[in-house]
Amino acid sequence: MQTFDASRVAQVQKLLTRSKRCVIVAHKSPDGDSVGSSLGLFHFLKQKIEHVMVCHPDPAPHFLEWMPGATDIINGEDNLDTIHEELDASDVIFCLDFNDFGRVGKLRKRLEQNKSKTIMIDHHLDPKEGFEYSFSEPESCSTAQLIVDFMIALGDEQLLDATIGTPLYCGIMTDTGSFRFSSVTPHTHRVIALLLEAGVVGNEIHERVFDTNTFDRLKLRGFTINEKLELLDDQKTVVMSLTTEELERFNYQKGDTEGLVNLGLSIQGVHRSIFLKESDGIIKISFRSKGNDNPVNGIANKYFSGGGHANAAGGKWEGPLEEAIAKVKTVFSND
Repeated sequence: MQTFDASRVAQVQKLLTRSKRCVIVAHKSPDGDSVGSSLGLFHFLKQKIEHVMVCHPDPAPHFLEWMPGATDIINGEDNLDTIHEELDASDVIFCLDFNDFGRVGKLRKRLEQNKSKTIMIDHHLDPKEGFEYSFSEPESCSTAQLIVDFMIALGDEQLLDATIGTPLYCGIMTDTGSFRFSSVTPHTHRVIALLLEAGVVGNEIHERVFDTNTFDRLKLRGFTINEKLELLDDQKTVVMSLTTEELERFNYQKGDTEGLVNLGLSIQGVHRSIFLKESDGIIKISFRSKGNDNPVNGIANKYFSGGGHANAAGGKWEGPLEEAIAKVKTVFSND
């Protein structure tokens, strides 16, 4: 079935026409795609709905704060009561870049109990029930790309401008590793062409995200590569890790380790890269791989309470970092 089939899109169109208040929610630990798709949709819906708010479970990384509308995002760490009020007063809630209410942290209970109509737009595997309207396309490279597809399906392609398109371009760019992952298709490039034609300046977005570093961030990345990178015996898997103490030594800010796990895959012959970080009393784990023969989402789900895409997944470990590293090594040595 077509993701944005005419019948369901028509129903959503009618819902938007009669809605006066809308909230956009994305997953906990926001990334370029969740923030970019949220802000792109935000600027689009402001032309259709009287009151639109973006409410995320926690703040965005500092390297995404430049995007238009980023300062308007309400986060649950600082303003949870305000988010609850917005959700309760809303007519419609867009759920972006997640397909399971378990991904929204403190917002989960309020979303599950809410009487508003929920619209899920997402590209992850195994969507869960509970959404009024679900637009799920795991084959899509990003949720930001799906927002463009959604606008086109609504017949609103002509509304695309630089303000809407800039965060959407950022979302697609970050979730595709600057358009180098296998999830990039001819359709992705057609969508990017539309955004460029709308006035988006792609090279400036790349510079803001990837070429703007603090001194401490570069020192942290250098330390990780020089001191904490380990090539496992099979010569195809890299493991990196950082303790809370090490993060504090380099004045860690949220987002400073973004993309670090991908560096392991740049080593010749390496097929899998794993990055572990002490955070919020648990060990957060990022898994990356390349090639159809090296999926990591199943391992993330089976052993580390996580999941994600075949070549990009996340998980966690409730225990000491050394224990988590040992488990990773055991799992991948037997894989």
